[in-house]
Order: sequence, then C-alpha cells, then structure tokens
Amino acid sequence: MALAQEDIAFIKQHLGEWLAEQSLGRPPVVYEIELRERMVRVEEELKHQRELMRQGFEQMDKRFEQVEKRFEQMDKRFEQVEKRFEQVDRRFEQVDKRFDGMLKRHDQHFLWLVGFIATSAALVIAAMRYL
Repeated sequence: MALAQEDIAFIKQHLGEWLAEQSLGRPPVVYEIELRERMVRVEEELKHQRELMRQGFEQMDKRFEQVEKRFEQMDKRFEQVEKRFEQVDRRFEQVDKRFDGMLKRHDQHFLWLVGFIATSAALVIAAMRYL
C-alpha cells in the first residue's frame, strides 16, 4: 500500500512538530533556539580546538628547529674532534720520525762500538802474539 501525495505532504508539514514533541515536550521555537545555541558552542569549541592545534604545531616546529640547531652544534663539535685527531696523527708521525732517527743513530753507535771492540780485541791478540 503506497502513501498518497497528500499523506506525504502532511507528514513533511508536521514532522518538525512531532520531533519537537518527542524532545521532552519543548515547543519547536525553544528546541530550534537550543539547537542553534548548541551549534554555536560546537563551532566555538571547534575554533578553539583549531587554535590549540595550530599552537601545538607551532611548538613542534620550534622544537624541531631546536633539535636541528643541536645537530648542527654536534656536527661542529665532531669537526673539531676530527681536527684534533688529525693534529694528534701529525704529532705521532713526528714522534715516529724522531724514533726512526734515534734508532738509526743507535744502530750506527752500536756498529761503531762492535767495530771498536773487535779492533781492540784483534790488537790485543796481535800484541800478545808478538810479545
């Protein structure tokens, strides 16, 4: 059984009133005013939430900038440490060269000493044979 056009028009005309009656017996005008007030409060709260979110994003941006600055500072520190290591490497190279020079001189002195001892021993043996 289908509804007639008159029935549909009647339902549309009185639907708002029926819903208002179901809403704790409030008259349609009061119900509409309450709905508008609620909508205004919801809009204000949404606006407030947007502002809070915007502030949160701004704070996050500031925090990211601070973290980025810290990383830049750490990079500079690592560069300084790297330069110090290079200086230490140069110093070790200089010390190595000094030790190499000392070892060469020590080897020469040792050879001179061995030669002196061998020559002295040979002279002593030769002198003992002739005496």
